[in-house]
Formats: sequence, structure tokens, C-alpha cells
Amino acid sequence: MMIRFLKRIHACWYIFSVVFSFLLFLPFFYYFSRKVSRYPTLNWFRKGFAFLSSALAGVFYKHVYETNIVWERPFIVCANHTSNLDIAAITGLMQGNFAFLGKEELLHNPVFSIFFKTIDIAVNRESKIASYRAFKRADEYLQNGLSLVIFPEGKIGYEYPPILHPFKNGPFRLAIERGIPIIPVTIDSLWELMWDDGFVHGSKPGVRTLFVHAPIETTGMTADDADTLKELVYAKLQENSFTKS
Repeated sequence: MMIRFLKRIHACWYIFSVVFSFLLFLPFFYYFSRKVSRYPTLNWFRKGFAFLSSALAGVFYKHVYETNIVWERPFIVCANHTSNLDIAAITGLMQGNFAFLGKEELLHNPVFSIFFKTIDIAVNRESKIASYRAFKRADEYLQNGLSLVIFPEGKIGYEYPPILHPFKNGPFRLAIERGIPIIPVTIDSLWELMWDDGFVHGSKPGVRTLFVHAPIETTGMTADDADTLKELVYAKLQENSFTKS
């Protein structure tokens, strides 16, 4: 009972750390989100916000790379999704200019809405027209040198402990169409610190590892290879090391 109580207290503290950090960075977010030319600086401040809001709650991330990655070209970063902390974890990993592609509900989130109304891309998967427009904008971003962060499951599941859900097809078709490499990122056991939003099981401080797999090149692939690419990334995200075949 005491541990559960402390985890609930920590979850409340994490919410405070997010609100406090967001208000601290808000003037910078507002100014640098007004023009597209300011987006690289917006992302620099966003990385600071992600670090501070997590660090104040005692949550830290370790990045382990399978190979050196040169961030001079755009990538599509695909990661598993079990916690609201995933966004901060991936934000801290990203280099250069980047944007998230996420669910439409984030347009109404008090923290993330400022990003999803400007640099990030919201997707309404219930509407084919809205999805087309979102991926068209994502395509334009890639052509302009921005990397994209996508959680291909499209949701945090209801299972506890979490499982890896089937992937949406969009990111893999887009990667093949533009010849953009995909970087699979396994976020290892972050759900143990905070599952979903933390309201059910609470949260706790700790350090978790992000396994950054070698980029998967898509040059030469065709639309017929989309399912194979999806299965390859799915297998990578099930790994919590680089030792598995």
C-alpha cells in the first residue's frame, strides 16, 4: 500500500514538473512557433523542456546506438509506445529539425497543442481525406529535410504489462515512396516507470534505455515491399538489445 501511495504521489509530482517546465518555456515556444523558419530553434527549446520536465521527476534516458548515425539527412524514426514519457524520451534523442506525427486528440492537449497546431502533424485516422492531408504534409516535411517521429502502433494499448500492437501502414509506404531510411528505436521498459499517463498505476523515478537500431535503407524498395519493411521494423522494436538475430 505504501509503495502504491508513493507512486501516486510521484505521478502528481511529474504532472507538476511538466506544468512548471512548460510555463517556463512557454514564451519561447510561442515566439519560435510563429514562423516555419524558427522551427529549428523551437525544437531546441523543446528538447530542453523534455529534459527538464523528466529530470525534475527523476526520470532519465540512456541512448545506446547500434551504429553511428549522421543526422544530416531526414529519417523516419519509429518507436514503440507504452507511456506518455515516450515523447520526452524520443525528443531528447532527436537531432536537427524534426516533427512528430500523432493522433488528432493531441490538438486539444494543454501541453502538446502548441506543437500540433504548428510544427507537428495531427492525424485523424477515421477520415481518409484528413489522413491523406496529414501524410501529404509529412511528405513535404521530408522533402524539406525534416525528420519525422512516428509511433507506428498509433496508440497506447490497454494491456498491462504492455504488448507491441500491429503497425499502421502509412509510415512504411511514405518511407519507400521517398527513399527515406527508417530508424527503429526500442524504448526499453519505460512503462515500468509510468504506464500510459500514470493515473492507474502511478509512476516512479528511474533510468531507462533507448536502443537506437541501425537505419534501414529503403532505396530500391517498391510499394510491394511495404509489408516486409513493416515486419522488419516490428521485429526490431521487439528487441531490447542488439544481440538478437
